[in-house]
Amino acid sequence: MKGLYFVTDRGLCGDKPLADVILQAVRGGATCIQLREKEVATRFFVEEALRIKALLAPLMVPLIINDRLDVALAVEADGVHVGQEDMPYEIARKLMGPKAIVGLSVETWEDVERAQGLNVDYLGVSPIFATPTKTDAKEPWGLQGLARIRAFSRHPLVGIGGLNASNAEAVVMAGADSVAVVSAICAAPDPYAVSRELAEIIRAALTNRGLSPI
Repeated sequence: MKGLYFVTDRGLCGDKPLADVILQAVRGGATCIQLREKEVATRFFVEEALRIKALLAPLMVPLIINDRLDVALAVEADGVHVGQEDMPYEIARKLMGPKAIVGLSVETWEDVERAQGLNVDYLGVSPIFATPTKTDAKEPWGLQGLARIRAFSRHPLVGIGGLNASNAEAVVMAGADSVAVVSAICAAPDPYAVSRELAEIIRAALTNRGLSPI
């Protein structure tokens, strides 16, 4: 899990169709899409996920469903992302299967320690900085917190929370393998241009850390 990780937010897209924003993000360099829907009916979520999956399949970009294991299973998504209050990782893994991508949010140091014994595909370090898109988040990790997790954890790290072109490089240099972005892309007048800039920043930073950006 490396590169630009786009997390959707329908409300922040304004009058831009969500599917269009997703396609622009992918064309700009997003390597993973997390479909996050907190306020829609299950049927709508499933139908939308099927549409997005069909868009992404020929582009070889994985679709991750946020929280909703039932939706992920229904559409045979590439993976699911779960938080500490969602479906336990062990159950999510059992139901999704060994080949699925399963990500887990870590919001406290205790979360990080517990995750060390789990075969998660990545840890979502949340939040790095304070963000209005996640009102129930714990105290921000900051760059020092992220660096501490990187020194301890065996898992790939996806940083999320208040991230944009102004701080993406610093987050990668502090230890993130991937940078998850919400509002910086969703609310942008030109999601393609923003995604391209972010993807280039992330690739350069990974290279500077001596890591392959792919």
